[in-house]
Amino acid sequence: MRGRTNHAQTLANPVTQFIGAELPVRIRAWDGSEVGPRDAPVAVVRSRRALRRLAWSPGELGLARAYVSGDLDVEGDIEDGFRRVRRFAREHGTRIQLHPRDYVAMVGAALRLGAIGRRPNLPASEARVRGRLHSRGRDADVIAHHYDLSNDFYALLLDENMAYSCAYWTSDAPDYTLADAQRDKLELVCKKLDLQPGMRLLDVGCGWGSLSIHAARFHGLRVTGVTLSREQLDFARTRANGLGLADQIDFRLQDYRDIDDGPYDAAASIEMGEHVGDDQYPVFVANLHRLLRDHGRLLVQQMSRGQMSGRPVSPGGGPFIEAYIAPDMHMRPVGETVGLIEGAGFEVRDVESLREHYARTAQAWRATFEARWNDVVALVGTETARVWRLYLVGGVLAFEERSMGVDQILAVKPDPSGGSAMALGRADWRS
Repeated sequence: MRGRTNHAQTLANPVTQFIGAELPVRIRAWDGSEVGPRDAPVAVVRSRRALRRLAWSPGELGLARAYVSGDLDVEGDIEDGFRRVRRFAREHGTRIQLHPRDYVAMVGAALRLGAIGRRPNLPASEARVRGRLHSRGRDADVIAHHYDLSNDFYALLLDENMAYSCAYWTSDAPDYTLADAQRDKLELVCKKLDLQPGMRLLDVGCGWGSLSIHAARFHGLRVTGVTLSREQLDFARTRANGLGLADQIDFRLQDYRDIDDGPYDAAASIEMGEHVGDDQYPVFVANLHRLLRDHGRLLVQQMSRGQMSGRPVSPGGGPFIEAYIAPDMHMRPVGETVGLIEGAGFEVRDVESLREHYARTAQAWRATFEARWNDVVALVGTETARVWRLYLVGGVLAFEERSMGVDQILAVKPDPSGGSAMALGRADWRS
């Protein structure tokens, strides 16, 4: 009598043959069988549908779809599991070569496990956007997909200022919180821009209004904040009204290409430039140059994308990010962004990397997210919660491992004779 098939071993055999090493995580199949190191997080393959997702979309996207849908799960620390897999890929990736026999082995395993079949339906949380790339309508739909999830959701994740960008950590004291680090980031931006009472500030991609409100409240500015998210707009206006700042801040639902009421004394774009797109970025910075007066300063805080261990990486952040979080996003090495800003007529005066700050920021968001997991699920559902768990864990590792960076770029619009009206050195914002 033939013994019962060990599904986990059947699944693992072609994988170990392909990679030429033992599995970095343990696998449990839907029949309860297990294989792999006992001290590792467990990848739980709950059904054959998980394998079908991988067969139809090999690699990162198939894995993401399987996890988001619940066909694949992780027991134990998911961040530890990610770290093990990434470490394994770094150590073995350059030695892996896919031979015809590997294809045969994988197809054979799939047939024995009954994993060959129709393509599963896509998870409901996957983005579905249409239209010409970076047209006004498509950009609005992309922003709505990510930022209109609900203000209540982001309130669970973020600090009380609703700052959804890299914080600036200036202390390791136990009572120093994410909210403190976000306020320090906002203050650093204001200092770099040399904001003075009565100035006009343009906040492009203002989000829930954290910078606009901080600049108006503590520096006496008149601010125009623009966003494409109706949810963000409603929150920002309500918060500004509650603080008595409605007369100082004009929050608008507006595309950056439609702003025409310059000149402004200063402008900021905090992690919005990534969403502009590669072809449109020269248009973006040219518009900012047109809207600023001579000697006006521009502060761009923007994520960058370069290489990891000598391997090129996707400018969009990878298949998962592009499908579930930020479709159409484009990141480039910081040097290329500096060149584009200079090409618009600006003089770049300072570039500061905040990469380690973002790893710490993402870790703080993740800790809050996990602590409030039940509230998140009740608000947005299990599938969307699983999307965000993947996103936050991946974000921590991406910034730690330098596959992603984030930088503050300070530039000035010189006058026709080349004058900048800037102080020598950095004392004006480091004090």
